[in-house]
Amino acid sequence: MGRISGSLALEGVVKRFDRTQVIYDVSFDVADGEFVVFVGPSGCGKSTLLRMICGLETVSGGEIRIGGERVNDLPAARRGLALVFQSYALYPHMTVYQNMAFGLENLGMPKAEIASRVAEAARMLRLGDYLQRKPTALSGGQRQRVAIGRAIVREPRIFLFDEPLSNLDAELRVGMRTELADLHRRLGTTMIYVTHDQVEAMTMADKIVVLRAGRVEQVGPPLELYNHPRNRFVAGFIGSPQMNFLDGTVAASDGPTLAVDIPGLGLLRTRAGRSVAPGTAVSIGIRPEHIRTGHEGDNNLTGAVAGVEQLGGLSYVRLNDPGITIQIPGQTRLAHGEAAPIHFPIDAVHVFDADGLTLPVA
Repeated sequence: MGRISGSLALEGVVKRFDRTQVIYDVSFDVADGEFVVFVGPSGCGKSTLLRMICGLETVSGGEIRIGGERVNDLPAARRGLALVFQSYALYPHMTVYQNMAFGLENLGMPKAEIASRVAEAARMLRLGDYLQRKPTALSGGQRQRVAIGRAIVREPRIFLFDEPLSNLDAELRVGMRTELADLHRRLGTTMIYVTHDQVEAMTMADKIVVLRAGRVEQVGPPLELYNHPRNRFVAGFIGSPQMNFLDGTVAASDGPTLAVDIPGLGLLRTRAGRSVAPGTAVSIGIRPEHIRTGHEGDNNLTGAVAGVEQLGGLSYVRLNDPGITIQIPGQTRLAHGEAAPIHFPIDAVHVFDADGLTLPVA
């Protein structure tokens, strides 16, 4: 018999705690075998949504389907999912082997099958030398791998990860991101991953679900969200360092080209898929890596250097007038207070209306 489908569908899902609504009409699909990341600021509803999927929270409205089956009223133990927590949740008095085997033993699985599954998970996660150790004798990264191994041995339809790397230091997080992505390629099992770190989302996901205040702002592949954000929130949240925003009003609209008056800076040119009446309030967005030093082309500005973050191969320079961040080669030297001429191409500019929605590009 083949593997049971790990597809997931949410349709109009709502969550209320008493009279307080925290999830609003959430709908999206996850294909079998996809790696999907829920990302958004703290308190946006990511973990609540994950807990509803795995059955630890009830659904106030809408429908959740796993493999085409409605699971709203199905107990967590019968959904065929495995949840990996931020805190590892390992039993300190048990060895690594016992922690990984415990759930299978409770199901009454034969010892030989348990041993085989644990051995295979340990091999995949490079835990073979640690099976007789207890969690206190392991590093943070090793403990997280044990927690993942405990999920793997269950052979779930879907893996659910609730900010699993947030307790690790920066170097370990980078390594574990790579390991999880590699694990997904080897297993081919659907993975749902919750994080507030958009770098994790961009580097790991097949598809990202951006959440804000209990609502879905946009769903799509990482580069689609990066290159074609639906609104100003997504544009600012996806990408590091953040997109620069400048507020102004439309001075002229000539077919697909807009001239936007930015107070204190003058006119900047961009494109839009429709005419916009002069005097309309808009904001423009430009990513730091699209800005170049020197004056050339349509959009030329000069700003005073307010700070430089040198990272070796590249540097981030903050200009206090016009108040933006630019990315430059790491060996370029700019001094504090120096006047820095900059320019950026017309096609790299995003335009947002007064409601924060992206104007279509011509």
